[in-house]
Amino acid sequence: MQPSVIEMIYSQREEIMKQWKDGMNNLEQNQFSHSLPSNLYHETNGNFVTLILDTLEMDEQDAKERFRSFAEPLMHTGWPLSYFTKGLQLFRRILVQMMTTDENLESKKVFETLDEVENWVDEVINQLVGEYTGSWENTLHLQKLALNELSAPLIPVFEKISVMPLVGTIDTDRAKLIMENLLEGIIEHRSQVVLIDITGVPVVDTMVAHHIIQAAEAVRLVGAECILVGIRPEIAQTIVNLGIDLHKFSTKSTLRKGIETGLELTQRRIVSIS
Repeated sequence: MQPSVIEMIYSQREEIMKQWKDGMNNLEQNQFSHSLPSNLYHETNGNFVTLILDTLEMDEQDAKERFRSFAEPLMHTGWPLSYFTKGLQLFRRILVQMMTTDENLESKKVFETLDEVENWVDEVINQLVGEYTGSWENTLHLQKLALNELSAPLIPVFEKISVMPLVGTIDTDRAKLIMENLLEGIIEHRSQVVLIDITGVPVVDTMVAHHIIQAAEAVRLVGAECILVGIRPEIAQTIVNLGIDLHKFSTKSTLRKGIETGLELTQRRIVSIS
């Protein structure tokens, strides 16, 4: 960047910081600070604009490391990406306004350096977006791994009776894993009755019901009986409203009732010992 512009930024540093902080405080009625302590928001704003200005003295690699160190903790605590992008756009507008009103800068030089300012700020925005995207993709990957770990193998609870508890959202990839565990578990434990427990599934829509029906059909094909348990009242209402047909296999409201039915199907029952 041209020395005259850098000199202007240094000479106007305090004014730039003041205008930027004022702008961030008024930006869309302070949309970023409504859920944050006021002192934390203002402190973060101060650190952010100071970091932007300090990058003038850094090489590219140092600037990237500093921005990464600043942004990463904020990303992990839920600060929105728009905080960074709108903050940098505001910073760019302040600089452009100052350059076009500074009498010490020739108009020709102003236009020559506009591209440099644009490139400088755009590079910071692109870096922060890249960091945010990478962090989001990594978080999504970890969440998928956690959900896969929740896809527990079939659990034998009695001889010939097994339970598969489902927890969390069920998508196509997870449904495939559930199906594999289900069929492998039936063969391994020689199960005659399988209880699929959906107590921990927050939402049952058409797609989820389709995966469950497919699982039940697969259980029947390998010679076992399938019972769907854990149907809460709101889930039952959703199934009825969506017109989903679950008549091909038994359903029970609780795991206990499902186990009692499973015992009956295998000619057993629970009795009290006096």
